[in-house]
Amino acid sequence: MMLNPGLAPSHLVMLGLLLIFAIAHSGGAALRPWAEKHIGPRLYRIVFALISLPLAVVVITYFFNHRYDGWQLWQVQDVPGIKAVVWVLSAISFLFLYPATFNLLEIAAIQKPQVHLYETGIIRITRHPQMVGQIIWCIAHTLWLGTSFTLVTSIGLVLHHLFGVWHGDRRLHHRYGEAFEIVKQRTSIIPFLAVIDGRQSLHWQEFLRPAYLGVAIFVGLLWWAHPLLIVATSSVSW
Repeated sequence: MMLNPGLAPSHLVMLGLLLIFAIAHSGGAALRPWAEKHIGPRLYRIVFALISLPLAVVVITYFFNHRYDGWQLWQVQDVPGIKAVVWVLSAISFLFLYPATFNLLEIAAIQKPQVHLYETGIIRITRHPQMVGQIIWCIAHTLWLGTSFTLVTSIGLVLHHLFGVWHGDRRLHHRYGEAFEIVKQRTSIIPFLAVIDGRQSLHWQEFLRPAYLGVAIFVGLLWWAHPLLIVATSSVSW
């Protein structure tokens, strides 16, 4: 399979966009204690969203428009059952990606945004659910699309979230000190590892929350709107 030279720059552009997003997102998170002290938690959350969300829209749009760039490394879309596997993996990924939906009022800055130290629900499975969700999402979409552009995008996303694991633990340690170290000892980064080795136990009633119903509805809407999103992003010339 030969790489189309005319498409090769899109790989570097995507890596550049991901780097900009990572700097803005992780940099904004690092500045949170200073910013909340000087401008308050609500205004910080609004500024953070006004920076992060437009960048995320740019990255998503560019991904949609260039997802078939470069090498076609494999083609499995016609394999029976693959589409269902991809959608199931994608749905599972959202259950991990959006644990913050438990605090929608804080996200919208209606309630005072806070940094929480959780050890319940999905945190019993993994201390970094967003990293796990992103990896699952990348596996599903890279499997489905099979292009070098998607593979490069997935590598960039995973690297960002692996950095987020270190960065997130570091920020929680600075904020909570010994309390976080205790939580860290009783949880795991690798999904279910703390459960398997006996440091943690699952309480399924903790997952019976309206937020999970919200995520399920969101996945259903995304499934319905997916073709519309592709059409909408294709109208953008880059």
